[in-house]
Amino acid sequence: MKADVVVKNARIPQGDDTILTNILVVDEKIAGFVTDLEGVEYDHEIDAMGHLTIPGCFDSHTHFMDPGFEHRENFLTGTSSAAAGGLTTIMDMPCCSKPSVRSIPELESKLNRIKDKAVIDFCFWGGVTGEDIRAGKYDIVKEQADYGVCAFKVYMTPSVPTYERVTDPEMLEAFRLVAETGLVVGIHAENYAMCDYFVKKFKEEGRTDGPAWAEARLELAEKAAIQLGISFAEETGARLHIVHMSTGIGAKLVGEAKQKGLDVTSETCPHYLMLNYQEAMTEHRQFAKIAPPLRTKKDNEELWEGLRNGSVDFMGTDHAPYEIATEKEGIVDGVELDIWNSFPGIPGVETLVPIMVSEGYNKGRLSLSRLVEVLSTSAAKQYGLYPKKGAMHIGSDADFTIIDLDKEWTIDQKETYSMAKYNPLHGIKLKGKPFKTVVRGTVVYEDGKGIVGKPGYGQFVKRQNIQKLPRTINFTGVDFRS
Repeated sequence: MKADVVVKNARIPQGDDTILTNILVVDEKIAGFVTDLEGVEYDHEIDAMGHLTIPGCFDSHTHFMDPGFEHRENFLTGTSSAAAGGLTTIMDMPCCSKPSVRSIPELESKLNRIKDKAVIDFCFWGGVTGEDIRAGKYDIVKEQADYGVCAFKVYMTPSVPTYERVTDPEMLEAFRLVAETGLVVGIHAENYAMCDYFVKKFKEEGRTDGPAWAEARLELAEKAAIQLGISFAEETGARLHIVHMSTGIGAKLVGEAKQKGLDVTSETCPHYLMLNYQEAMTEHRQFAKIAPPLRTKKDNEELWEGLRNGSVDFMGTDHAPYEIATEKEGIVDGVELDIWNSFPGIPGVETLVPIMVSEGYNKGRLSLSRLVEVLSTSAAKQYGLYPKKGAMHIGSDADFTIIDLDKEWTIDQKETYSMAKYNPLHGIKLKGKPFKTVVRGTVVYEDGKGIVGKPGYGQFVKRQNIQKLPRTINFTGVDFRS
């Protein structure tokens, strides 16, 4: 038997248990599993050294800012940071680039400018804005879907000047258009009028403290937005996904929608599991400013429970870094940046997997099988990449995240491949860290050596198919399935 690569001594998941095996790789794909390498010829070996080896982890929510805003992040630094965090594939948003991505020419323009930078594989969200709906550019949705985007993103609140928000009727139209493609429509779920009113009110009252940002963007603003999105999904038959969900009530609403038989899914981010606004925004101020904002300790625990029971389907990062000197703090054009006028966004791709391993699996909040779902499998299925990605099957891409479950370390905001040298998770001690990141049979990151992959090795991956996640909610003593 001949293989290109053998991943030796890999401890792979079998449900909630593991087995030790050797993985054979041929033509960048998994070709088999053997317990004994006698008689196997191979050109290269990767020694997993008995560490947990799971299907390559997938972050389906990044803003790598390239092209157009490379002073914040670019595809080389972003994918390098992702690789160091154990990610083998990312899915980049359409909004934070110049031009934003809402048509085939814009998709191809972005692809041509970033393809030689990527260290890991990547795919794209498609875009549709209020401007597009008003202009009657309905064909752009089907065109992008046919090109191979994995989903569509709309904003209920403003994002960047190059990507307009949608009004309620414009969002309804967008839902109808995306429903025809069979793909997912992801919404930034915050009620714009409510957020805008209370931000202005708090500013007029003279609030400049960090927590004011979170208190102005109410939990109710997310709740109302999710309820509206669910109503639109029910009306149009669209597949709704709540991105970067920050509230426990959001998880409950998604769970209820699943029980009604609606195609509603959600994701949350590590910062919504780990941080609360009172402490983090007092200490870090605008360096913990994001939208939706950080919430309470109660929300932290309810979102962990949502991950456990299935009302939160998987994880993303909403990786959205900004330049410290011009967008987070200091004086710009004679105006001091504060909690209101600084840019909302934090990095995240380098800490997603470690946090879920340390605080989820190692602390018993998540089973091994659920860890694999929320980091690898479920998002790949949701966005039509499975089993090419997110699977450990014969014929799947040989993408592996190899994890040292016992490695103890501390998050250091300066020690990162991202250009953003700030992180409100700075100083948190974790147990569990990526040991090696393998993309299509090639090591791109190794603990102790750093990034060993080459720019341009990462490939653009088009959507392979259309799949839906099972609507499964696991209550105490009850397993609801539809």
